[in-house]
Amino acid sequence: MQSSRGALVGAPLLRAALGLGLGPGPRRAASEAHGQGWLQPAGYDTGVKVYNSRTRRKDPLIVGSADATSWYSCGPTVYDHAHLGHACSYVRFDIIRRILTRVFGCNIIMVMGITDVDDKIIRRAREMNVSPTSLANLYEEDFKQDMAALKILPPTVYLRVTENIPQIISFIEGIITKGHAYSTAKGNVYFDLQSRGDKYGKLVGVAPGPVGEPVESDKRHASDFALWKAAKPQEMFWASPWGNGRPGWHIECSTISSLVFGSQLDIHSGGIDLAFPHHENEIAQCEVFHQCKQWGNYFLHSGHLHVKGKEEKMSKSLKNYITIKDFLKTASPDVFRLFCMRSSYRSGELRHGAQGMARRPLGVAPRVWWRLGLPASAIDYSDGAVLEAKHLLLAATAFVEDARAYMRGQLACGPIGEDVLWERLSHTKGAVKAALADDFDTPGAVDAVMDLIHHGNRQLKAVTKFVSGDSGSATLHSVVEELVRFRLKVRQFALATGEATREARRQQLLERQPLLEACDTLRQDLVAHGISIKDRSSTSTWELLGQRAQDHKPGS
Repeated sequence: MQSSRGALVGAPLLRAALGLGLGPGPRRAASEAHGQGWLQPAGYDTGVKVYNSRTRRKDPLIVGSADATSWYSCGPTVYDHAHLGHACSYVRFDIIRRILTRVFGCNIIMVMGITDVDDKIIRRAREMNVSPTSLANLYEEDFKQDMAALKILPPTVYLRVTENIPQIISFIEGIITKGHAYSTAKGNVYFDLQSRGDKYGKLVGVAPGPVGEPVESDKRHASDFALWKAAKPQEMFWASPWGNGRPGWHIECSTISSLVFGSQLDIHSGGIDLAFPHHENEIAQCEVFHQCKQWGNYFLHSGHLHVKGKEEKMSKSLKNYITIKDFLKTASPDVFRLFCMRSSYRSGELRHGAQGMARRPLGVAPRVWWRLGLPASAIDYSDGAVLEAKHLLLAATAFVEDARAYMRGQLACGPIGEDVLWERLSHTKGAVKAALADDFDTPGAVDAVMDLIHHGNRQLKAVTKFVSGDSGSATLHSVVEELVRFRLKVRQFALATGEATREARRQQLLERQPLLEACDTLRQDLVAHGISIKDRSSTSTWELLGQRAQDHKPGS
């Protein structure tokens, strides 16, 4: 039996291995009554103001320790391939994790739970005529490969549900002992929501209403939720004090997080659809088990990825998804990451007025959506939006190549005002950090960097001259020059959108994509003939491979 603040089985060793120490968590300073009596933590002030779903406002992000900032991330239920909707959430939080680490000095200890036993897993395993364990192992590995392909850092540790059943049972026993859960004659265990009183609803501010229950339900109250589910025929199960069965969904994350972090958790993240009831129930379970006033100081929720032109999120149940593997056949992971950075991680508002229609995510009632204080919008996924990100990335890459060529003395330019560029660089660094400190405003940071690139390109405009050699070489050079000049005109036409509206620009780029692909193919084909074409910000240059010749600009 667990004491109110006792560590779970194996917790001290795991905490020590992760560098979290064994002592009590940081003291907390009481904040204003607003935000359901939220207690502002004491500890390391990161300098970031983050939108906290728990208070429905931007709060200073203060973590227990800069050396070991605790972060729990809800992981996947591994029964199928991951899709771009999942990828969008994981990429966004990976970007935030990197920002906290590289810009604001936090060493993140991230734990991710893997749900490897679930109704969906059992059902899918039956359909495929395999064991649930085999199915879960297959798609867990598939998920990890997808995350690596998207350049997402792995968590500090993955913890599977099936490998922590004794700890989950112990956690449930602790909740029962404290009078907040009950077992039934059928072998189920439920959380007694009424025992929580007005302390339930710290995220959404409301208790759930009655839901449709089967006639044979053995709950005391319709809103109670399962901690332990009695085994059904031909289902996998584990022995427990209440009979054979398996854990409920919400108790898994509470136990796994507590196993590592105890009663103190800095950051909890997940998609907006997990806020209620999943995260709400996690709070209830942990606060009664640990007998603490506040478990989980900051809850970060990401917005949904919507299919362009539809009032629905991308999801497996709606069969409107694109798998990560299919996406990466046509675009790079960097393109998708930039696509995600061009909108707020929580609202989905695109830069330059490209805002999604007002929507709420499926499965989250409107009152929950607005009670969390999140704008009712989602980022639209479309080929045009991805293409815009691709061109933005190409522009940044071309600028970097030009700047490096200039530093090597391989790009002849007019006079460079280096003092002006240094000043702009300093200003951009400040603007980027300020944007990232404001609830991880990646769109603002991207805008600041692109503005610097714009000014840099004006300075690095190539004016290279080429002097031909003998007549044979000159003829060859003339032919190549004409070819590269023609290709440049085609490429410039394909990229030019003029003053068209945002939607018209996307459509034009989509229609002209085959031209860009043809230009890329020609560039690749010429490499076999010893000719290298480099596309720069406003022109294209070429050189003979194997020679340290100066780059040639068509028409010069």
